[in-house]
Amino acid sequence: MSEFLQFLFSGLTVGAVYALVALGFTIIYNASDVVNFAQGEFVMLGGMITWFSHAAGLPLPLAALVAIIATAALGVAINKLAIGPARGAPVVSLIIITIGASVFLQGAAQLVFDKQIHSFPAFSGDTPLRFGGATIQPQGLWVIGGALVVFVGLWLFFTRTLLGRAVLATSNNRLAAQLVGINTNFVMTLSFALSAGIGALAGVLATPITLTAYNVGIGFALKGFAGAMLGGMGNPKGALAGGFLIGLIEALTAGYLSSTYKEAAAFVVILLVLFFMPQGLFGRRSTERV
Repeated sequence: MSEFLQFLFSGLTVGAVYALVALGFTIIYNASDVVNFAQGEFVMLGGMITWFSHAAGLPLPLAALVAIIATAALGVAINKLAIGPARGAPVVSLIIITIGASVFLQGAAQLVFDKQIHSFPAFSGDTPLRFGGATIQPQGLWVIGGALVVFVGLWLFFTRTLLGRAVLATSNNRLAAQLVGINTNFVMTLSFALSAGIGALAGVLATPITLTAYNVGIGFALKGFAGAMLGGMGNPKGALAGGFLIGLIEALTAGYLSSTYKEAAAFVVILLVLFFMPQGLFGRRSTERV
C-alpha cells in the first residue's frame, strides 16, 4: 500500500505541472482555435529566469515574480509579432508558427543563459512529509496547490467577470463578439499573457523538483498537450483532470512496469484518445465552431 501511495504522490506532483501546461493550452485554444506548442517554452523560461534572477541576487519571491511578468510579456510579443499578422491564415499555419516560436525561444534561452541544468531552493525546505508510509516533498504540495488555485482563479475569472465572459464570447463566435463591441484583439493579447504567465508559474513551482534547462520545454509541451487532449481540448476542467491523469499514468507505468516506458505513456494516451475518444473526457461531441 505504501508503494502505491508513493507512486500516487509522485504522479499527482508531476501531473499538477502538466495540468498547468494544459490550462495554458486551453486558454489560447478557446480564444483562437490555435494549439500553442510554445507553451512548454513558457515553463522553461519561468524556471530559467527565476534561477538567473535569484543567482543575480534577487530574493526568490521577487525573482519568481520577475520571471512570470517577463514570460507573460514574451507571450504578448509572440501574439503581436507572429500570430497577429497571420490571423487570417489557416489554423495549421498558425500552429506551425507556434512551433517556430518554440524553436526560437529554446535557441534564445541557450544563448542568453547556458546549456547547464539548474535549480533553486524549494519554497518550504527539502524535508519530506510522511503519509501512510510514503513521502512527498513540501514543494510537491506547492505544485499541486498552485494548479488547484490557478484552476479556481480561472473558473472565477471566466464565470464571474465581464472580461472573462468577453473571452468566452470571443471563443464562441469572434465575429459576433466584435459586433457587440468586444475588443477581440485585446482578448487575444490577454489570452497569450495569461497562458504564458501560467506556464511560467508552472516552471517556478516545478524547478526545485524537476530541475530546468534550455531544452526542457518540449517535454512539458507534449505532456501538457496530452493532458489537454485527454480531458477535452478547450475545457479547463478537462485540462486539470487530464494533466493529473497523465502524471498518474506516467508514475504507475514507471513504478509497476519500467521507467523505460514512462516517456511513451503520454504518446500512447494521445493515440488512444484520437482513435477512440476524439472529444476527450469532458469535451463536446463536435469541435466545429458556428
